[in-house]
Amino acid sequence: MTIMRKTKGTFSSLTMLQKETVGLLSIGTFLEYFDLLLYVHMAVLLNELFLPPTDPHTGALLSAFAFCSTYVLRPLGALIFGYLGDHVGRKSTIIITTGIMSLSCIIMANLPTYAEIGIIAAYMVTACRIFQGMATMGEVIGAEIYITEITKPPVQYPVVTLIAVCGVLGGTAALGMATFVTNFNIGWRNAFWFGATVAVIGAVARTRLRETPDFVNAKLKQKRAPSSKKLMSTERVNKKTALALFIIECSWPICFYFAYVYCSEILKNSFHLTSAQIIRQNFVVSMIQLASWIILMFLSYKVNPLRIVKIRLAIFMIFIFLCPYLFSNMASAIDVMLVQVVIVVFGFMGTPAIPIFYKHFPVFKRFTYATFAYALSRALVYVITSFGLVYCAKLLGDWILVAVMAPVGLMFYHAINHFVRLEQKANG
Repeated sequence: MTIMRKTKGTFSSLTMLQKETVGLLSIGTFLEYFDLLLYVHMAVLLNELFLPPTDPHTGALLSAFAFCSTYVLRPLGALIFGYLGDHVGRKSTIIITTGIMSLSCIIMANLPTYAEIGIIAAYMVTACRIFQGMATMGEVIGAEIYITEITKPPVQYPVVTLIAVCGVLGGTAALGMATFVTNFNIGWRNAFWFGATVAVIGAVARTRLRETPDFVNAKLKQKRAPSSKKLMSTERVNKKTALALFIIECSWPICFYFAYVYCSEILKNSFHLTSAQIIRQNFVVSMIQLASWIILMFLSYKVNPLRIVKIRLAIFMIFIFLCPYLFSNMASAIDVMLVQVVIVVFGFMGTPAIPIFYKHFPVFKRFTYATFAYALSRALVYVITSFGLVYCAKLLGDWILVAVMAPVGLMFYHAINHFVRLEQKANG
């Protein structure tokens, strides 16, 4: 008997089991990103508590290190959870990663500050961030693959995009919590206790999930096949397809960093906003980002996702070449916000075409390649941008966005066109 019926149609055409699955995975992704981004959005406050006091330049480097610690070992997490996802199953992997995130949040909630235990505090917070970053590898990619494998177009595009929307919602909620904590002097530890509590609830709830039909069927075929024709050993991944996915995954982190981290430094150093004011402004930007992604989610049901991606790309490339003028004429924090909004709404992003990318990878290689591309992209890009921009900003000035974004946009365009060609070939 088929566990879940694959179906075309609208949201209402999904089976009850499919709806429950989408709900559980969406809520879980929300919780994971709330926990992951809580520190990122409270960094202007927490870095003062956990990192040693230094001059502004050294402080910028230490802040960059604290930010990057979340991503540097993600490739290792991708290999571990990718293997588990492709060999043990999608369900088990998702539950394990949610449990790791819960434990990390509990430790963060009880972590002594630099004033209490010195440099050990910096080491411990870095370790927690590393484990949180590794855990998200099996979470968000696992959820997207899971839903990709239990649905078909056109409803597949909005329901998979819903996972990304819930990720943004988690980040927005983290910003909201950060705003609440900083404005009302609520203990920052309470924010992490809240994150830990909801993560534990999410892990327990996900035990109700069943394995995807694609994975179950592939496992059955694997058992029945002669040893010389085992799918795990014979499946091959197109190198150009893997490279295209990697380029696409590399593109959004640059936009995220510019919008939320680089612009926060501008707000702090050029317009002298307080930590609470910066967090509040980023919260507004995040709300706008969330609204735009919800629009994308529903739009993807009517318009081909690859076409949506290419239209957004064209708009963003025009904006990039206007940035030198915009940066040189910034007169207030509102001007910075306008730049932030354009970046998060139109920046380089594969959503809502993610299911199209995944389906061009074989079943027993899909989880590993998708998680590794995601993890390696974040590790490389965030390290390069975090440390590189500290120095490049002084050298390039108002042209920094053009210098960074223009080459990325060109590569992103060619990567998207690769999947356009694959779709044309698959559809005859």
